[in-house]
Amino acid sequence: MGQAAKVLQLFKTLHRTRQQVFKNDARALEARIKINEEFKSHKSEASPKKIEELMKIGSDVELLLRTSVIQGIHTDHNTLQLVPRKDLLVENVPYCDVPTQKQ
Repeated sequence: MGQAAKVLQLFKTLHRTRQQVFKNDARALEARIKINEEFKSHKSEASPKKIEELMKIGSDVELLLRTSVIQGIHTDHNTLQLVPRKDLLVENVPYCDVPTQKQ
């Protein structure tokens, strides 16, 4: 896959992740503008090394958004309701109906 195709794929992936992470939040969905500005500002970059560096940053941002961001909704003056996505709800401790005694 050519470098231009990889850049386009990252661009689309960032936008898809943005739509999933900030679902139903019009203000946060405006991150679209920032993504577009960043890609546009580096549009004329010719150095393969610099392009790879920028691609790494973009991939890291996408991973961070997808794995670490939880949406919160203000319900009261001092209350937030967290809305985690299903892909974030990962059980890290196996569940056991009948615990065994340690000896």
